[in-house]
Amino acid sequence: MQRRKTAKMEGLAQLPIPASAPRGFWALSENLTAVEGATVELRCGVTAPGSVVQWAKDGLLLGPDPGIPGFPRYRLKGDPAKGEFHLHIEACDLSDDAEYECQVSRSEMGPELLSPRVILSILVPPKVLQLTPEAGSTVTWVAGQEYTVSCVSGDAKPAPDITFLQSGQTISDVSANVNEGSQEKLFMTEATARVTPQSSDNGQLLVCEASSPALDTPIKASITMNVLFPPGPPVIQWPGLEEGHVRAGQSLELPCTARGGNPPATLQWLKNGQPVSTAWGTEHVQAVARSVLVMTVQPEDHGARLSCEAYNSVSTGTQEQSITLQVTFPPSAITILGSASQTENKNVTLCCIAKSSRPRVLLQWWLGGRQLLPTDETVMDGLHGGHISMSNLTFLVRREDNGLTLTCEAFSEAFAKETFKKSLTLNVKYPAQKLWIEGPPEGKYLRTGTRVRLVCLAIGGNPDPSLTWYKNSRVVTEQRLQQESRRVHLGSTEKSGSTFSRELVLVAGPSDNQAKFSCKAGQLIVSTQLVVQFPPTNLTILANVSALRPGDALNLTCVSISSNPPVNLSWDKEGERLEDVAAPPQSAPFKGSAASRSVFLQVSSRDHGHRVTCRAHSAELRETVSSFYRLNVLYRPEFLGEQELVVTAVEQGQALLPVLVSANPAPEAFNWTFRGYRLSPAGGPRHRILSGGALQLWNVTRADDGFYQLHCQNSEGTAEALVRLDVHFLGPQGEEEEEDHSLDDMEKISKGSTGRLRIHHAKLTQAGAYQCIVDNGVAPPARGLVRLVVRFAPQVEHPTPLTKVAAAGDSTSSATLHCRARGVPNIIFTWSKNGVPLDLQDPRYTEHTYHQGGVHSSLLTIANVSAAQDYALFTCTATNPLGSDHTNIQLVSISMMGGGWEGVGGMLLGSTPKSLVGSVPSGEPDHQEPTEQPAGPPGLPLLPVLFAVGGLLLLSNASCVAGFLWRRRLKHLAEGISEKTEAGSEEERVRNEYEESQWTGDRDTQSSMASTSEVEPYYHSMKDFSPRLPPTLEEGSYPQGLKDEDMAFPGHLYDEVERMYAPSGAWGPLYDEVHMDPYDLRWHEDKYENPRGIYDRVAEDLDAVRSDSLPFELRGELV
Repeated sequence: MQRRKTAKMEGLAQLPIPASAPRGFWALSENLTAVEGATVELRCGVTAPGSVVQWAKDGLLLGPDPGIPGFPRYRLKGDPAKGEFHLHIEACDLSDDAEYECQVSRSEMGPELLSPRVILSILVPPKVLQLTPEAGSTVTWVAGQEYTVSCVSGDAKPAPDITFLQSGQTISDVSANVNEGSQEKLFMTEATARVTPQSSDNGQLLVCEASSPALDTPIKASITMNVLFPPGPPVIQWPGLEEGHVRAGQSLELPCTARGGNPPATLQWLKNGQPVSTAWGTEHVQAVARSVLVMTVQPEDHGARLSCEAYNSVSTGTQEQSITLQVTFPPSAITILGSASQTENKNVTLCCIAKSSRPRVLLQWWLGGRQLLPTDETVMDGLHGGHISMSNLTFLVRREDNGLTLTCEAFSEAFAKETFKKSLTLNVKYPAQKLWIEGPPEGKYLRTGTRVRLVCLAIGGNPDPSLTWYKNSRVVTEQRLQQESRRVHLGSTEKSGSTFSRELVLVAGPSDNQAKFSCKAGQLIVSTQLVVQFPPTNLTILANVSALRPGDALNLTCVSISSNPPVNLSWDKEGERLEDVAAPPQSAPFKGSAASRSVFLQVSSRDHGHRVTCRAHSAELRETVSSFYRLNVLYRPEFLGEQELVVTAVEQGQALLPVLVSANPAPEAFNWTFRGYRLSPAGGPRHRILSGGALQLWNVTRADDGFYQLHCQNSEGTAEALVRLDVHFLGPQGEEEEEDHSLDDMEKISKGSTGRLRIHHAKLTQAGAYQCIVDNGVAPPARGLVRLVVRFAPQVEHPTPLTKVAAAGDSTSSATLHCRARGVPNIIFTWSKNGVPLDLQDPRYTEHTYHQGGVHSSLLTIANVSAAQDYALFTCTATNPLGSDHTNIQLVSISMMGGGWEGVGGMLLGSTPKSLVGSVPSGEPDHQEPTEQPAGPPGLPLLPVLFAVGGLLLLSNASCVAGFLWRRRLKHLAEGISEKTEAGSEEERVRNEYEESQWTGDRDTQSSMASTSEVEPYYHSMKDFSPRLPPTLEEGSYPQGLKDEDMAFPGHLYDEVERMYAPSGAWGPLYDEVHMDPYDLRWHEDKYENPRGIYDRVAEDLDAVRSDSLPFELRGELV
């Protein structure tokens, strides 16, 4: 191999010129070695100037162009005229490693020439070293264990040499492998070293070095070695000369140190193998661990083994040093066993025990100032290696030894400066010398309630005598006195010198009579006895029955439980003396006398509530004790003699039918009936039943005249009374009485006590009330009422001509359409507009339906009338199970009606424009007579006004005549109602027509309120048109055969009170005629009045009558 020469990176490689150049070349380079990145120049000098010269790289011609296209780092340098064609290469890299030739083309100057090949070798140094573990890290190794470290070089040419250094020393155990690099001509070296660290390597470096010809100095990678090794043994420093010797109670501080070790040593103290301290500190500079055990020595620590252990995470075992304690301790306590309390002139035996001590102690006895010799002494093994000392003492006690101090003393040379002893006080017992009671002399009579003071006294004694009071051998204690705190007081024992006393103060009672009160002090006891006079302690009345009824026999026994002296018993009833008999004697408590006497009574209802009194009188005490028994006699209601049977009232006034009744228990109900009708207990529009049963009526009419039957009931029975109401009134003139209808065309059947009336093919004219009269010659005859109800298909009123209702179509007014029909059973109304069923869910439409007997009405209110939508033909259809009928009502503009009103069935229907309502002057009545003309705008033609006034006058006169005839007819019918039935007879009565009155509320409350707040319909007097309240019990039935046009709704049968308002919840806007300002949509609260208040100023407001709550006589029997 030819010798290589390396060019330096700093400049151009200098190529020597061979001494003998080939023919035609005067200068050529030899083989060259350069480091990657250096600049190289290959020399080529030819002898034939002017020839074409070019270089070839591994056989590839580079061309004669000095710039050598395609190779930016290549160019030709030199003077071609001199034959200089040197190849200059900058920043060599591995791609430049090749064989190069300088070629001369044939020319006139000379032949073709080819230089020898020049080899250019490029050296690539290693860039990095990859060390495992990672370079720059700190690895933790355990001393003495073998570890493997690998080092891999980067790409290089040639392959580098790798060396390992441990703490500056070369590692010999290294294996290396050379592998191909990532590119051709590059190589990698992988070396592995086996390392066994020692404690001295801790904190040192392990270095991997790579050297190469391409490097001036080797490249290095290193890791820091953290070598773990165990610490040295622990050392305990004992503070004294004698190791392990210590006194109980001493505070001991023992330091323990351990040097070296990575990590530093962990220290802990153990006592008899159990950890007692795990706290330690470390000095890292000197690598010393230190722990101090602080403890207060106790006697139980004697013989304890204290150990200090040192170890760390790499210790193969625990290193320790131990010390055994030798503890000196005195006795923890001196105890004297036995009682220091003894009766005089008796022996006392005591034992003194000194608990375990080390060393043992000696015991001595002292009484006052003199030493006592023990009976015997004993030494035993004690706890913690100590000894127990025991000394027994027996001696005779005398009274003068009482209160002296007896001491047991323990001493030892080891505790010369300390004294241990136990003392107690000698208590010599001896009895009291005297005991007596001071109080009232025995045998003295004491009245109950007298305050008595008893004092118990004693002299001397040890201990202080305990004075205890007894009553009849039972201890008088504070707990027992809590129940009698008002009559007994027990004082505490008091001492004055050598005298002791205890007081007992009591208020004498029956239980103290002949009671023995004793006072005890030790074995001494004294007693005294009291004699107490007292009235009967309890006066009890016993009855043989609990429930009494009239006619029952009652036996009452009065028992005086106990008294001293005996008492005399007597009976009286409400001050009247009663005859009594003596009862068998009984035993008496409190050593008194008992007495009893009985009385027999026959009770009646008049005895209820009376008191039967028993009196016990004591002549000696001048005192009487009474007890009474109140008679509770159960009896049915009885009317008192003061009960009024006739009550006079004035028509249209008020009447009160009083009730004076007596009963036990109190009456459960008061039921009033009039002419067979039962008045509602909840009250009605003209009556109410007061809490005491009295019947109050108002707006009295002549039809109310008659007998009212009162029925009272309780659990014992019933009672009845008849009260006559005499109504005074001015007699009518020109009225005719209506006779009863003939029953000749009906079949009458009478068989035995049963009578029947058979009606074939019932007709509408035959509906009404029928009366059955039964008479056996004994007055009065019995009567019974029944009503025949005939069902028929609806008959709708058809006014002539076609009914028209006028309303302003400005979307602010409202209109009300009225449809009236007759029929049984109840009728259902439906409405349609121009033949299309009307949707009553529309908030602009509100329907009110009212049923009263066989007359039914439906009112349709249209709110916010619109000319485009509501000027149409409305059809009202009435339907029941027997058929249907209908009528048509035309809603038209006010201009089409000429500003007037259409008459319908004796009433005017229409809708008042805002201007018309607002023009009503204040102070006028709430309704206009039919002859009055509604105010209109000024400037109306005179002729239409006169025609309108004339029409209204005719309608008004017709209505007045029809109303007068209607009231006269109803008057006669009401007076023809039969009288009341006797008690026990049929109390039900059926009306003349089918009655099932009920109000139906608004279907759409919101729309109803909206319509009434905008425009209010205006009507004439309610005499002529008035949907009535639910029928009252006093009203008569409708007569048959009356023409429909006579009256839309009959008024009240008995008085002239106009029904200006409808019941709550029905037809509200039609009867609340409160004039409103056209621009004010709020209600005038000062002008509004509850409709019910007109009829019931006294009774509570009644809810709307429901069909199922009507009495039987208002329901009828369907045919």
